[in-house]
Amino acid sequence: MPKQVWYLVIGMFLNTVGSSFLWPLNSIYIHHHLGKTLTIAGIVLMLNSLAAVIGNLLGGYLFDRIGGFKTIVIGVTLNIVTLGLLVFWHDWWPYVILLTIIGFSGGVVFPAMYALIGAAWPEGGRKAFNTLFLSNNVGVAVGPALAGFIADVNFEYVFKANFFTYFIFFTLVVLTYKRFDTKSMAPKNVIAERGNKESRAGLYALLTLCLALVLCWMSYSQWSATISSYTQGLGMSLSQYSVIWTINGLLVVGFQPIIRPLVRRWEKKLKHQLVLGLVLMSFSFCIVAIAEEFTMFATAMVILTLGEVFFTPVIPTIANRLAPKGRQGFYQGIVNSATTIGRMIGPLFGGLMVDLFDMQTLMWSLVVLLLIAIIPACAWHANNTENSEN
Repeated sequence: MPKQVWYLVIGMFLNTVGSSFLWPLNSIYIHHHLGKTLTIAGIVLMLNSLAAVIGNLLGGYLFDRIGGFKTIVIGVTLNIVTLGLLVFWHDWWPYVILLTIIGFSGGVVFPAMYALIGAAWPEGGRKAFNTLFLSNNVGVAVGPALAGFIADVNFEYVFKANFFTYFIFFTLVVLTYKRFDTKSMAPKNVIAERGNKESRAGLYALLTLCLALVLCWMSYSQWSATISSYTQGLGMSLSQYSVIWTINGLLVVGFQPIIRPLVRRWEKKLKHQLVLGLVLMSFSFCIVAIAEEFTMFATAMVILTLGEVFFTPVIPTIANRLAPKGRQGFYQGIVNSATTIGRMIGPLFGGLMVDLFDMQTLMWSLVVLLLIAIIPACAWHANNTENSEN
């Protein structure tokens, strides 16, 4: 792995630790500390995700226009200013407004990071994106674990820790990311490629695949929305709930040597990895539907994580393959937008289902949605005339 890629890996870790101090606890804070319903919490998280969709598309566009360094600096600077304000103002309306801005600024950063690693290490293929995926999930292991223990002491400290971590990330970006020569790594051929029929076929294929991605994250987002509040109602502490996320982050790394032989065997059969991942995630929600204690939720997270390590790294890999030269950022922005749309719809959908019916009805609905997601996961390559994967 090139040395410069390590800066991206470390940066993604710090970025995720910072964001994961807050996002698993958003519903808990809104519902239990601010006294709002789960439906209201879902609407607030939807606003956060809607802003992130806009940020994703803008981040991808800016990557193609001004390069990765300037794009990431813009996103991180806005993020750190907003988090600084959140330390002092986190009552109801300030929290809603600032959380929405955080969604936008964080959205700018992610597609630029993924496009940058694809451009910096093109020969890495799936390995490049899997490396960034692993870094992201190690951050998921560390962030919520710290956040849970900090919140048990005093929830106010969570906002301060979030700001401090992002300040470290900002420092890393300013000192090291300027070394990336994104103009030479991602040549600008946008005008030549824009009218190309093969390029349009690749875009249609990606949009088809994104339908599966939206359904996947509609389901996955319940862990930081409805399931988090549900575990509190069952008597689980915040630290126990955070441990579940730590399990997720650690197993993403721990599963790598276990799944490597199968991934190598299916290296050119990305569809197989997508389908297996969706089936495993679907099964995990079957367990949540009957779970009543910590061990059952932990078991469900283990299975969910196994599905995640098959499914998630494949998506940016496909996007990078489909993208014409000079459009890598835009295609990664589409992928991140689809992920964010799922996260946007998920909390509202989950909150309404729980308020109108119950948690079990929601979980079985998610099982069905994930199985439906297999259809676009299998069909995406049919829209791409260049793709020979089967």
